[in-house]
Amino acid sequence: MVIAVNTRLLLPDQLEGCGYFVQEAFRRLAADHPEHQFHFIFDRPHDAPAGFTPNVHFIVLGPPTRHPLLWRFWFDFRVPRLLRRLRADLFVSTDSFASLATRVPQCLVVHDLGFLHYPAAYKKSHVRYLRRLMPRFIKKAKQVATVSEFSRQDIATRYGIDPTRIDVVYNGVKDVFRPVDPAQRQQVREEWTDGKDFFIYVGALQPRKNLVNLLRAFSIFKKRQQSSMKLVLTGRLAWKNEDFLQKLKTYKYRSDVILTDYLDEERLALLLGSAYALVYPSYFEGFGVPVLEAMKCGVPVLTSKDSSMHEVAGAAGLYFDPADHQDMAEALMRIYKDENLRQHLVGEGLKGSAAYSWQRTADLLWASMMKAAGSV
Repeated sequence: MVIAVNTRLLLPDQLEGCGYFVQEAFRRLAADHPEHQFHFIFDRPHDAPAGFTPNVHFIVLGPPTRHPLLWRFWFDFRVPRLLRRLRADLFVSTDSFASLATRVPQCLVVHDLGFLHYPAAYKKSHVRYLRRLMPRFIKKAKQVATVSEFSRQDIATRYGIDPTRIDVVYNGVKDVFRPVDPAQRQQVREEWTDGKDFFIYVGALQPRKNLVNLLRAFSIFKKRQQSSMKLVLTGRLAWKNEDFLQKLKTYKYRSDVILTDYLDEERLALLLGSAYALVYPSYFEGFGVPVLEAMKCGVPVLTSKDSSMHEVAGAAGLYFDPADHQDMAEALMRIYKDENLRQHLVGEGLKGSAAYSWQRTADLLWASMMKAAGSV
């Protein structure tokens, strides 16, 4: 079988949720199915990703798709021609965009419908494009894969389609995320926070992640607890972050907030594993990978009660209303004052995270792909 894969987001040194999903799932799928040929399609020149088996072939198909007009040109003109040349049996699109101009069966991975739930986090032109075309993408795909039961029900309800056409393909977590021993934790704290304990947020710095409310909650925590606790924000500066950065300049506790920028997996795992707790206040997530990574590291999770986070964290989470910074602050103070609760969440997190692996993700995705290809 010839399998073409949209790998636009598999970019070295820029991997985030969708990119990691592609890397980890397809690295395993290609190795598990050497009888098939996988063609990875990029929209710009790149350094070939390492660690893939010889049945993976890398193709650069320009132009770079940076706005809706180029999205349409790429998916509906460039991709169909390539699929014909490859004689592809299946096209897997991993970033919610389908081709409307090919007869090749498609398995479409839709991580979430964030553009509907929180449009303020997206460019207006992108929201208009997705609102208009996502129903057609969903209809065109032979099978849809998504990363949580929450997103499965969301997609089915929003677009009125049979839920059996949607498969839940949970994200995984790599073994690099694991508990950090006490001596190493202290070294990490010395490097980043002058030896002080710290709350950590992991993810891009953008409006959907609700970081302004996190600053407000941390202010209340600092005032009431008189603690030396720091707040570490780990992730790239994404777009629409001007309001957050402006508020940070005049923030009373600015010296207690550390911005690390994007970190590679090894450094991120050490930093996350050394934290007092993860605070993940996002307004909306289809899955919330940092929640799972923290659980695997033995770090308590404080997160929003909305969307998919409760599904992922379960009994390992302490939940708050993301729109209420007072409620968020109460969660910070509760975990700080109750060591028994903290240890309970650590234990539940380690137990719950054991159910997730990238091999499981690959197996679930393969089953969805085979449905799309008509092989089952």
